[in-house]
Amino acid sequence: MQLLIVDDEAHWVDNLSMHKPWHTLGIEHVHRAYSAREALQLISTNPIDIVISDVLMPEMTGIELIERIREQDKRIKCIILSGHADFEYAKEALRHHAVDYLLKPPTNEELLGAAQAAIDQLKAEWESVSSNERTQFALRENLPLLRGQLLLSTFRGELMSEEEWMRKLDMYDLPFKNGDCALALVRLEDEFGQYRGNGHHLMEYAIINIAEEIFQEFMGVWSVKEEHGYLAFLLQLKQGLAVERPDILLEKLAMQIQAKVKQFLKGAVSIVVTEPFRFPEELPEQYRQATSYFRQIVGDEQEFVMKVDGTQRAAAYGALDVIHGHPGLLNLAEAGRWEAAEEKLAAAFAELEDKGSESWEHCLEVGFTISSAFMHLAHRNGHTLADLIGAEMELLQNGEAFTSIGKLRKWSLNALAKLREGTAHDARDARSLYIQKVKDYVDEHLHLDVSLRTLADYVNLHPTHLSKIYKLETGEGISDYIFSVRMERACHLLKTTDKKIYEVSADVGYLDPAYFIKVFKRQFDVTPQEYRDGR
Repeated sequence: MQLLIVDDEAHWVDNLSMHKPWHTLGIEHVHRAYSAREALQLISTNPIDIVISDVLMPEMTGIELIERIREQDKRIKCIILSGHADFEYAKEALRHHAVDYLLKPPTNEELLGAAQAAIDQLKAEWESVSSNERTQFALRENLPLLRGQLLLSTFRGELMSEEEWMRKLDMYDLPFKNGDCALALVRLEDEFGQYRGNGHHLMEYAIINIAEEIFQEFMGVWSVKEEHGYLAFLLQLKQGLAVERPDILLEKLAMQIQAKVKQFLKGAVSIVVTEPFRFPEELPEQYRQATSYFRQIVGDEQEFVMKVDGTQRAAAYGALDVIHGHPGLLNLAEAGRWEAAEEKLAAAFAELEDKGSESWEHCLEVGFTISSAFMHLAHRNGHTLADLIGAEMELLQNGEAFTSIGKLRKWSLNALAKLREGTAHDARDARSLYIQKVKDYVDEHLHLDVSLRTLADYVNLHPTHLSKIYKLETGEGISDYIFSVRMERACHLLKTTDKKIYEVSADVGYLDPAYFIKVFKRQFDVTPQEYRDGR
């Protein structure tokens, strides 16, 4: 649960955010905004649940802020604070469905009571969406199954004429037409493992219901569980809906899904979304790119929302019962489902042993399929198989690995383990590239806009997940890094140039020289001029 406190008087925001026991209500993060404009920016990049706002602010009133919030997200609960018992403001707040109208200074009982009421409303709404009754009803329906099978066949590249597409879309009552679409894949993380074999499918349907509830306000939604275990959502903006940045909207909705699943189902999900593409002809390629993106960028890391940048090549499909059956070994490895790949290998070797086959030819058949998949995966990632598995390659080259089922099993599992280690390294390398791009951009544009939103747009990531990747790789926040670069450059300019203080301020990205002097003194305990003078 996330709370945003808004007031143009900083002491109110700081006091309410830092000195109230919000954690006792299950509120995990309290955001602060010192203007309505800043509040709207935070709402656009974070899954805010509750807003507590002052009613009188310079840019817009708290009532006007509620109106703007309702345009972005009708589910956010709003609480108004006011220094005056103004009946008209209170009436307007209630008309806009504010949870409460409190007079300053509110008591702890009043403030926490209003927040609890907002939480209760949110829980009632989302529990209705994710209820088991609704989930079980969906399971009993035939139409979702038919829709899902059609979408899965499209993922596999099965072709249909345009007339057949139109007929089936109409028959299945699907709100889609030829044109731009996007695809979102949702991966359930470790917390949901406890439900495997006991209610896991109900959890999946609950997540589908939550996602559809969030997406469908803006988009047509077509969902299915695909063969890698991901929950897939084909999305198309509703006709007549004008959205300036559909990609940002999609990322924001994905963040909301992530937050609601964590809040109400107590589990984490990661989500990969594609850029817009032509439906239906480009869907199979976009689907394969999205599945491979989980392995190449997300890897074993959890709770990410990532956007496919369109530069990735699609994964190829693998082709005797277990070893050639769906999902193929290559598919599992491409998707980063390493445990499932191990299980497939174990089942393939068990099948050979059950048939009593120790023939060299059978081992060759299975071995060639496995080694071919491993080589293809290595080449997809810019390596040779020998690079990744080292001495194990010699056993493949001299044929020793194929001489018995036992030797082939040992070789295959060892090679798979080394492939997993190598691709995990690739994922870390890919994240490192994002970090370097951020640092290069900051270095070149420090005097311009280097806000988190600008940096996120530059590297094609959501702001929250750029922050997460940066912290994961460097151990510090992006804002801390930008501040240290600004201070370091300011010191350099003060000591090596004759630029005036206001010029140095502008060069390091501070448009207000007075504010620059303030933060510089707070950092170094001297003013910029005192620093230059050597004091």
